[in-house]
Amino acid sequence: MKTSSSNSTAENTTSKETKNLKIMEQPALGIKISELRKSKGLTQEELVEQCNISVRTIQRIEAGEVTPRSYTIKTILSALDYDLEKIQTENSKVAKEFKKLFLLDIDDSKEASFLTRQLTISWISGIIYFILGFGEFALDYARYFNDEMIVSTTLYSILKLVILAAIILFMRGFILSGKIFKNYLLRITAFIFICMTIIFYTYDIISLYIGELDFTYILGTQGVTFGVIGILLGISIIRLQNALGMLAKTTGIFEIIAYGCMATIVLGFLGYFLLTPTIILEIILVYRISEMLKAKQQETDLE
Repeated sequence: MKTSSSNSTAENTTSKETKNLKIMEQPALGIKISELRKSKGLTQEELVEQCNISVRTIQRIEAGEVTPRSYTIKTILSALDYDLEKIQTENSKVAKEFKKLFLLDIDDSKEASFLTRQLTISWISGIIYFILGFGEFALDYARYFNDEMIVSTTLYSILKLVILAAIILFMRGFILSGKIFKNYLLRITAFIFICMTIIFYTYDIISLYIGELDFTYILGTQGVTFGVIGILLGISIIRLQNALGMLAKTTGIFEIIAYGCMATIVLGFLGYFLLTPTIILEIILVYRISEMLKAKQQETDLE
């Protein structure tokens, strides 16, 4: 019985070590090992002499072609006098900060006041995005359809960055709402929405200085991309109707119709027109959720 228990403990330990060793995956692991080797002033052949691993294996690992076994990683890092935990710490810190930035991972111990504050920031950002969106539409229309810039490129870039920040903060409210109501689809679609927004807004700014592609392809790509994401976002919002009633259902339906029109490209302008009431409903929805949390917090305080 003791032997069985010891074997089980050993297996669990090995399993944990192996899992930890795989925290950094390829090609990041290969790049890290290459950096460490070069910082030591070692060639691949010299590293081979220290760890008794074939030069071909090291070449493939550094190139990211293969994922080495845990023993191989340990041996290489040991030869480079590098503590494995440093890699794990670096990787976990980056992941933690990334999740914290987009509210992807919220500690359940967080107080309701924190959640309410984040939601308040969200709907206020939504209002800013809504107001500035009219100016953005006028500038983009002049740029892409009339081939002229009615403001300086600097001012245009600043406006784009401000709107991008507002959209990110606004959509974080939906990620948080997905967490609160255990709506995974809402969390993931809101996050993807943010990612695609960053990509397209970055293109809008960079293309001012390095030249741009045919705007019809860009607008078409944007329409289809945001159309599909928006439809999924609408479906996920409708799933909140048990907690938020007709407001969630109405908002979700508007989302599906507006973004559905955008996805067709042909009805793109109708979709953009319908975004006006859709965004208003989204702002009201996030505001309602923040008020629900405030009321819940007050009830808890009274108890």
